[in-house]
Amino acid sequence: MDYQGLFDLFDGRCDNIDETAFYFKNDPDETERFIGFLPEYDKPYWVGYCDIKDGCEFKTAKELFEAPVFDGKSLKDRWDDVVLCSIGGIGIEDWEKRFND
Repeated sequence: MDYQGLFDLFDGRCDNIDETAFYFKNDPDETERFIGFLPEYDKPYWVGYCDIKDGCEFKTAKELFEAPVFDGKSLKDRWDDVVLCSIGGIGIEDWEKRFND
């Protein structure tokens, strides 16, 4: 999945994107980071395991994807280093099979 595809899922508020996991290629420990969307909250977009202790929340997908919270850079800025692990708790290979067929 490319950047625009993932952004569009979040911007379109897809129901099953909470607990989306990824890591950065240049992280030797492959530490999983998490982003998600919980519609019941005022700031429904969230990120965990970032520069901000205990994560943070945002009002829009654009804010989430452009916030400089990953070593001072945004998810958008670091996209070339992103390895998606799962979307909505579904492994990325299964997600792509399920939603691209």
